[in-house]
Amino acid sequence: MTQAQTQRPAGIGADAGGSRRAWLGLAVLLLPVLLVSMDVSVLFLALPTLSADLHPSATEQLWILDVYGFLIAGLLITMGNLGDRVGRRAILLVGAAVFGVGSVVAAFAPTAAVLIAARALMGIGGATLLPSSLALITSLFADARERATAIGVWTAFFAGGSAVGPIIGGLLLHHFWWGSVFLINVPVLLVLLVLGPILLPEQRSGLLGPLDLPSVGLSISGILPVIYAIKHAAAEGVDAEAIVVGVIGALILIVFVRRQKVLDEPLLDLSLFTRPQFRLAIGSSLTGMMSLAALGYLTSVYLQSVTGRDPLAAALLGIPMAVAVFVCSMSGARVSRLLGVRASFVVALLAAAVGNLMVLGVGVDGGIAWYLAGSTIAGVGYGVAFTLVSEVAVASVPPERAGSAVGISETSFELGNALGLALLGSLAALVFRSGGDYAGTLGETLAQYGADSPPADAARASFVDGMHVALAAGAAILVLMAVLTWSSADRGHDDAKTASRR
Repeated sequence: MTQAQTQRPAGIGADAGGSRRAWLGLAVLLLPVLLVSMDVSVLFLALPTLSADLHPSATEQLWILDVYGFLIAGLLITMGNLGDRVGRRAILLVGAAVFGVGSVVAAFAPTAAVLIAARALMGIGGATLLPSSLALITSLFADARERATAIGVWTAFFAGGSAVGPIIGGLLLHHFWWGSVFLINVPVLLVLLVLGPILLPEQRSGLLGPLDLPSVGLSISGILPVIYAIKHAAAEGVDAEAIVVGVIGALILIVFVRRQKVLDEPLLDLSLFTRPQFRLAIGSSLTGMMSLAALGYLTSVYLQSVTGRDPLAAALLGIPMAVAVFVCSMSGARVSRLLGVRASFVVALLAAAVGNLMVLGVGVDGGIAWYLAGSTIAGVGYGVAFTLVSEVAVASVPPERAGSAVGISETSFELGNALGLALLGSLAALVFRSGGDYAGTLGETLAQYGADSPPADAARASFVDGMHVALAAGAAILVLMAVLTWSSADRGHDDAKTASRR
């Protein structure tokens, strides 16, 4: 990479990749990663107390959970490309400020509508943080082995954040009001804003032209309607609104893809998808996050509303899974060197599927041991798979295009999270509502009939049935992805190439 391609302060980069300053820079980069991933799941435990205060409808509850991930998914590719052009550190710091403002508004939101708007603002800020932080690792660490270690740490915090979010949320809710799960973001972001300009290099490409604004508009206006249509169809059934909105979004995305094929510098580099490992990585992250989001959300509701545990007790039960995700994210590179990338993906996906199926052992009156064992085994699979996704994304492109490639991989993560809540969460809700004359959610039903009434007991049983169906569907998706991965062509050749690069 030439000097024209990358701008960075003296002392950081190729000659100081393993220096103390580089590792301190990585520590700073981990702050936004942890917050963004944690804020996906931190509301799982806060939702019952939040609902009692703000009284959101069932639809508003879904939007409170979904809008954050939807906007991140819609903007990640754009923000990754923007960082490649205007500077990844600059985008990172601006995004941190936006994320902080959204967190403050969310913490003190007086209504569900204001909370939804604040979560949307946090999503816009969060979309700048993930691709910029991972892409900056390429300038902090020039040595391939050190860079792989740094990516493993980054992935551990990203994947672990989703698992640890409910735990931190439970601890905060035990002592403070629900807004504290947002307000805790502010001091962490202040540390980033102060230390980021000191420890992080500015990096931008001098070879890329201006961002193609029509592509930006097409990508956002295509992704969001498709997601909305899927969400609406899953929650309300396939009706005219779902069909019309979905078709409009699909047509816009077709125009977007056609435009990318003729641009010299496309917003979405379609050539990446001709690489077998990149396709496997995107498919694994999408299906993995779908099942993980459903597992985290449904079991959080189960532990509180079905078993009667308070937020702190429910959070403590999530510690084994969080530890498994974190530890195995750190060891993903070693697993891939031992088994090969494709075999590692297969083993990781199957482990996650087995874990989800083991959670089916829980019931209204017991089975917590099944939850602990199943979620821990699933965490092992998620940790290994997500590390491999990050490594493949960074290794797929030249350093000057790292932001755009990371944007694609992180879009699959966030899109998977949003689809997991929308599709698998709505599937669980559909089974729940079919079990009787219940309100839109289990919490509303318990409030309506009283927690100790016979209808409430029946509602709990119906919720468990819905959770079982959704988790089984998530496991089936993981198994299907594992089969597709194993049966893909040129397996040995592709793995050999990866092994030689490492």
